[in-house]
Amino acid sequence: MHIVNWEDRRELERKRVTLSVMIPLWFCVILWLIQFIQWGTGVDMGFLGIAPRTVTGLRGVIFGPLLHGSWGHLASNTLPLLVLGFMMIYFYHSIAYRIILLIWLFDGIGVWLIGRESYHLGASGLIYGMASFLFFSGMMRKNRRLLAVALVIVFVYGSMVWGMLPYVTEVSWEAHLAGFLSGIGLAVYYRKLGPMDDVEPEWMREEEEEEEVKPEGEGNSGSSQNWSNEIPVFRNYNTRDEESD
Repeated sequence: MHIVNWEDRRELERKRVTLSVMIPLWFCVILWLIQFIQWGTGVDMGFLGIAPRTVTGLRGVIFGPLLHGSWGHLASNTLPLLVLGFMMIYFYHSIAYRIILLIWLFDGIGVWLIGRESYHLGASGLIYGMASFLFFSGMMRKNRRLLAVALVIVFVYGSMVWGMLPYVTEVSWEAHLAGFLSGIGLAVYYRKLGPMDDVEPEWMREEEEEEEVKPEGEGNSGSSQNWSNEIPVFRNYNTRDEESD
């Protein structure tokens, strides 16, 4: 018998929720602080963004997601960062940090490789990467909670797909596309790590066992029937021999 200490479990759950809320929140606070410093000092830090296919532009892989071109740009990214960041850390707490870090790097490298000749700023690629990971990972795993998260992503953020199309020149669709593809790749690569699949119900296992046993039973009955058919023939043959003798 397994004894569960509910007090310890509630405490772990409380810490998990707290981390899932506070880490995205502090990240957004840092983004707003950086934007406020740019506004207050009049210094444009856009030169720290990603400049594709230039050596100096590689620093943007690290600093680009921390910078935004306007207050509106930052405001539009804040809520998705809070929501998706919470989902990542809460539901994938054992692998969330490495996933976010890899999305950050892969998205930046992807923009550096395929981006237009301009400075690319903002955390939009990170948002697309987390949304993509949450959706595809939830669809590939046998876990009802993660599947529910995937469906929420579709209903709430499904329209994000239009942001990957190059019809708005002011938007870095390259960052959106690179982040989206990074999320898919990481969902496939880490599909066997992180949250466990749901336990298969006992009645489903019993049905599978019955289906596996059934053909064998049919085969045995068939073979016994053949023997029963052969025995009368054997007896008749002996009977005819006795009569002829």
